[in-house]
Amino acid sequence: MKKTAEHTLEYLLSFDGRRHWYESGYCVKFEIRRVQAEEKRPHGLKYSFTLHAPDGTRLVGFDNAHGVPPRGSRLKRRTAAVDHWHRTATDPGRRYAFRDAETLIDDFFDEVERVLIERGVPFEVIADDDGS
Repeated sequence: MKKTAEHTLEYLLSFDGRRHWYESGYCVKFEIRRVQAEEKRPHGLKYSFTLHAPDGTRLVGFDNAHGVPPRGSRLKRRTAAVDHWHRTATDPGRRYAFRDAETLIDDFFDEVERVLIERGVPFEVIADDDGS
């Protein structure tokens, strides 16, 4: 089982710098790399997965670039980990409970599919590149 999880992580790491294109100019961008495990990134990954509209506006994002306040109450304690996601272009972020690489990419693509379908865009990659 652990071997499968490591294989999934290595596969995901290979997507660093890639872009996947959908109809009408929508695209997803992947940034992911290993970093020293620490309190903010206990899994040892720094990542940003984003869906962009044709004009470049970020529509959905999963990342761990900064912390976000807990939702629902100012009295809730912040977690040390900074994993979070943005459900919309204006969402300041909400906590994301990182479990493993496979769950992260599944959750990201579930949100990408939701947004594309809401906008009438087929959830089918028509091209990809390495971002160069």
